[in-house]
Amino acid sequence: MKTFNNKVAVITGAASGIGKALATALAKQGCHLALSDTNKEGLDDLITELSEYPIHVTTSVVDVANQLAVHNWADNVYKAHKNINLVFNNAGVAMGGTVEDTQYSDYEWIMNINLWGVVYGTKAFLPYLKQSNGSGHIINISSIFGLFSQPTQSGYNMSKFAVRGFTESLRQELDLEGKDISATCVHPGGIKTNIARNAKMAKNIENLTGDASAEEMRNKFESLFLTTPEQAADTIIKGIKRNKRRVLIGPDAKVLDMMQRFVPSQYQAIVGKTFKWASA
Repeated sequence: MKTFNNKVAVITGAASGIGKALATALAKQGCHLALSDTNKEGLDDLITELSEYPIHVTTSVVDVANQLAVHNWADNVYKAHKNINLVFNNAGVAMGGTVEDTQYSDYEWIMNINLWGVVYGTKAFLPYLKQSNGSGHIINISSIFGLFSQPTQSGYNMSKFAVRGFTESLRQELDLEGKDISATCVHPGGIKTNIARNAKMAKNIENLTGDASAEEMRNKFESLFLTTPEQAADTIIKGIKRNKRRVLIGPDAKVLDMMQRFVPSQYQAIVGKTFKWASA
């Protein structure tokens, strides 16, 4: 897909962060949009911002963890737009806590949104992509934490590793079918969004962070975030045009990816030392 003019893009988690940046970047290229989020006020604000572009925009309040809601939304999007070319499964949440202190309900919560939201979005929209006018592309947002692990991130790690495996398998199947439908897995590094700020934190996370509070830990890690949502959106769009299987966003993501590939065992000790530094 070399151009987005008059294409139709679906974006979950569109009210803020990477989702909002993608919506704006695609609108500038003449792409029609079907946007969802759980934040209605944020969606309304975004509609106002996009009103200057001559495109068709629809919005829906959708909980991506709800299978029926996602499938109903997909049906409504197709009825409204008559075509679907791009699906960005972007909605996601973060969570911190040790394995010991994280409740089963917390693991279920993050998996329902980060993994099942991607699965539902893929399966609900894939049939419509296959009957689209022109090529189709599914873009699933994983994370650099889908490539390497970190203490207190077991829930986030397992959800994003799963998104990676799911998307890579999907891409292989689409390649074998030989149709003009593709899939890309995106691995952002530290992006200047509110996902870390809004992360659910286990009550006893300080047991592992020593003198640092959860808030202090968050501030230290956020100070390392290097990439804006707008830069992330630009990188993703370039990756789609090149039909890349994997898109790494930010210099930190590229360095950590190399570290994990070249020293797959030793990197865990390196990450542990970094975690101790942030806890000091």
